[in-house]
Parts: sequence; structure tokens; C-alpha cells
Amino acid sequence: WTVTELTGRIRELLSAAFGNIWVEGEISNFRPAASGHLYFTLKDESAQVKCVCFRSTAQRLKFRPEDGLKARVRGSISVYEQRGEYQIYVEHLEPVGVGELQLAFEQLKKKLGEEGLFDASRKKPLPMLPMRIGVITSPTGAAVRDILRILRRRFPNVRVLLYPVRVQGEGAAEEIAGALRFFTERKAADVLILARGGGSIEDLWAFNEEKVARAIAASEIPVVSGVGHETDFTIADFVADVRASTPSAAAEIVVQTREAFDQHISHLVGTMGRQVQYMVLERRNHLQELLSQRAFLRPEEIVREYRQLTDEYSIRLGDALHGKVERLRMRFTDARARIASFDLRSRIAALRLRADHRASELKARIERLLVAKRQRFERLVLQLEERSPLRVLDRGYAIVYDAAGRVVRAAGQVAAGDEVSVRLARGRLIAEIKRKAE
Repeated sequence: WTVTELTGRIRELLSAAFGNIWVEGEISNFRPAASGHLYFTLKDESAQVKCVCFRSTAQRLKFRPEDGLKARVRGSISVYEQRGEYQIYVEHLEPVGVGELQLAFEQLKKKLGEEGLFDASRKKPLPMLPMRIGVITSPTGAAVRDILRILRRRFPNVRVLLYPVRVQGEGAAEEIAGALRFFTERKAADVLILARGGGSIEDLWAFNEEKVARAIAASEIPVVSGVGHETDFTIADFVADVRASTPSAAAEIVVQTREAFDQHISHLVGTMGRQVQYMVLERRNHLQELLSQRAFLRPEEIVREYRQLTDEYSIRLGDALHGKVERLRMRFTDARARIASFDLRSRIAALRLRADHRASELKARIERLLVAKRQRFERLVLQLEERSPLRVLDRGYAIVYDAAGRVVRAAGQVAAGDEVSVRLARGRLIAEIKRKAE
């Protein structure tokens, strides 16, 4: 037997003997792959077996496997020939002790809660009097009839926009999420009602899907969730801005009764009337206080006093301005006499002469400095040429470099057959070491 033949024969025997089995144990070493396949180990107190759940099966799972979860798998045993390991190819996976849907519900609820999608701070308030109400539900169910009946009774002239969707079964979650995006993108409603009648957890599962929860959270329009009966709770209820116990309760929450709205308006009118009366009374008292002051008892006498006071201030201001003008005139006359006696042309000539003298001195200094720098530069160049190692090469010496470009100072740095470079005074030689003499 070759290894391949032996392994193939074992695989055939295992597949024939264990083609459809149920195995129960605890999941460990859970590892999802980028391809969508799931890899994990199923173990008990004494043994363990590796399991593979391919993407086609993993996509049908409502919950996410995790380490420590007790589970039951159905599948067949085969051998992974590249490693010579036997493993279970999982065709069905379910948790033990708790339902698959209930576990998926708890996992998603924990995940979204940690992300803050249930926080009260992100809940949007409902409008007091919505003119357009969007209803997302099945067009044939009892929920839509209850909602329309209550809205028609409470506020007949409100506009209702029904977006028909499937509320259970395959594709229902996608349709519900699409309806929420439709209303948000077009801003076609002031408030949304997401409704469905009662049912089992399987019937209500579309409202527990993550895509529906995130669509509700992303909605810019307030969402009222009225799903199932009073005892039913879905993920949509936790994410929605308001949770109603039933579809009928959702309609009652969204629209107040006409009588309640009229009572609210009457209350506002009464409050405004009392505030206006209080303001009028307050202004009347303030006016009485003003009329009782001295200014209103003898207004003519007060006006005459202020007129006389104004005349006094005018006389003082005129005198002050006249004195100020005289002082400024005297300063101007004195300044003009001083300017007339000042010869600007001779001053400018003297300044020009000083500037020319300074320029000549500066030019001479610069020339002396340049001569000194040039002489020092020439001395340094001469010293550099005298001390250059290349001057030694002119006397017949050479510098040897190894293949790495390092200077060879001893025969031990190279070996026979090594290639070296010889630097001469003019040009280079490439040589090969034939032998060494210490």
C-alpha cells in the first residue's frame, strides 16, 4: 500500500460506516475562515473530533457558534487526506439546551446593545401631529386593517402611505429593510409604523434580523415598532424609537385623538391669555409708577431747567474751543518760523558726503577681507594636496582593495583566487590572487 492508497481506503470505509450520524459535544477552537467555512473541534471529557462546516451550510445558521457552546451536529465522517486526519463534515448544527432561534436572538441582542443601538440617547422624539404616516407591514394582514381603522377614527384627514412587505419567510427581512431605506431616502413620512400581528418566534423572526435592526437605527424618521402581542419582544422593539405592545397601540401612540388635540390647543390658548393679562397688568403698574414721579408732576419747570443748563454748557464749550484755537495758532506760527530758519539743502549735502565716505571705507574693508580669505584658501589647498594619500601614488606606490571595497592591509584579508582592485596614480588594475606569501 502507498500512503495515498491506504488513506483513500480508510476514507471509503469511514464514509460508508458513518455516512449520516449525530454527534453531541462542546465546541472549542472555533475558527471562521475568510472563505466562509467554519472550523471547530467537538469534544467531551475524554475525546475530541475536528469538524468542518462549509459556507453553504454556515449561511443557513441563525446563530453564531462560539467556544464553550454545547451543540449537536449531523453529518458524515471522512478523512482529510493531506493530513491523514478524520473529521466530521457538518450538514446541520444546533445548540443543545436552548433553541437555535432563541440563542441567535440573545447573541444579536448582546452585540447590538454593546454597540449602543438600544441607548435612550439616540431615540428620536415623535412628532406631535404627523401629517404623513408611513406604515410598513403586510397589505393583507389584520394589523394593517387595525391601524387604518384607528387612524381613520382618530384623525380622518391624516395621510397614510402603506409600503407592502412580507412579514415572515424567506426575503422578508430584506423587504422590511428596503422599505425603511425608501422612506428615509425620500423623506416621504413624518413617522413610521413597523407592524405585524402575533405569532411564534419563527413567524416573527424577520424582525430579529440584524439587517432590519440596522435599517431602523439608520432611519432619520422616528420609528414605532408594533410587532406581535404585548408579551412578544423582538430586536426591532429594542432599536425602535418607541415600542408599542400591538399594531393597534402603535397607531394610538402615533396619532392623538381629535378631542385630545383640541383640548391641548384650548389649554395653550388659555395659558397665552393668562400670560397676556399678566403682562398688561404689569405694564399698567409700571406706568402708574412713572406718572407718580417728579418728572411728570411739573414737566415745564424741568424743561426750563434743562434748557438753562444747556445754555451754560454751550457757553463753556465755546470759550474752551476759542482758547484751544488760539493756542494752536501760536504753536503753528512758532513752528513756521523755526522751519524757515532751517536750511535743508546744506543738511542734505553733509549727509551725502558722510554716506560717500562710509561707502568708500566699507568697500576697502571688503576688499581686504576677500584678499585675506583667498590667501588662506590657497594655503589650505596646498596643505591638502601635500597631505593627500594620492601624492604617495605618484612615487610608485599603490592601494589594494578587496571585492567589498575595503583596503587590504594584510595578506590574511584575502585568499587565493580572490579578485582585488589596485589603485595607481593614474588608473586602476583588476587582479586575481594566485598565492600568498606571509
